[in-house]
Amino acid sequence: MVKNTRVMSSDVLLEEYRQLLQDESIQALPLVISGNSMSPFLVHGRDTVYLSRLDRPVKKGDVLLYKRDSGAYILHRVYKVEENCFTMVGDAQAALEKGIRTDQIIAVMTSALRKGKVQKPGCFWWEFFEKVWPWFVPVRPAIIKIYTFITGNK
Repeated sequence: MVKNTRVMSSDVLLEEYRQLLQDESIQALPLVISGNSMSPFLVHGRDTVYLSRLDRPVKKGDVLLYKRDSGAYILHRVYKVEENCFTMVGDAQAALEKGIRTDQIIAVMTSALRKGKVQKPGCFWWEFFEKVWPWFVPVRPAIIKIYTFITGNK
């Protein structure tokens, strides 16, 4: 089977995703990871996330696709839920991004294809990065340096 790949601007693609997710017949849309902010859970070019419309309240640990006021599209994890906004952080980052509003959210990650294996709520790595990894935000730079040294991954 031949697999056709089409490369397009992320701005164009993600605006299309925003519109497609309004259609209730669409359950999830795949998106290949671009960038390193969600490492080590999700790796650039290797892993694919499946995005769905958000039809429930946001909770700590959710991975959301959102659009910054600058126009940049970001896939990060919810670090803190506040009354009218969220604090977000990438899994490879220690800097928190505060003030993300509900109207900026495009989709929520409902599953992922990580290292060729499906990850979803209930899987070990999903639960680890959702529930345990956020506790390590203050020491993540040191942990990631050690991980990179040991594994040789960048």
